[in-house]
Amino acid sequence: MSRSSRTVPPLRLIPRVALPCLLALAAAPAAHAAGDIDCRLRFDMSGWSAFYKTASGTGTITCDDGSSLAVKVSSKGGGLTFGKSKIEGGVGEFSGVGNIRETLGTYAAAEAHAGAVKSSQAQVVTKGEVSLALAGTGKGWDLGVAFGNFVIEPR
Repeated sequence: MSRSSRTVPPLRLIPRVALPCLLALAAAPAAHAAGDIDCRLRFDMSGWSAFYKTASGTGTITCDDGSSLAVKVSSKGGGLTFGKSKIEGGVGEFSGVGNIRETLGTYAAAEAHAGAVKSSQAQVVTKGEVSLALAGTGKGWDLGVAFGNFVIEPR
């Protein structure tokens, strides 16, 4: 057996789990080359609800291409919901973005929430091809189910 055959294992010895990982790594540069960029939203917002839910605040979107944008965020909707809450240090991860301007606009939202004193919230909102996964921890109390929108606009 030659020395090179001992240092490089045959393809059949590579674990079946490793092959999909290697294929995903090979495909990642191709997806990035198509124009997708990674963008993140950091925000603070507060609001109230009594059948109608409203909240507003400010934030900043930053992308891995070096662009950033100061934004206003708001959420409005209705449903069976009651409460008052404040989110500080919320984060959001965008997917399907080719340009920072594509993060602006109105996203469809639906949520179920419950909390007292300290509450947490996580939801995914969508706008066409763009999705935004939101997460935040806050103070207040809330209970209910609401449908509506999440709006991001330039400040």
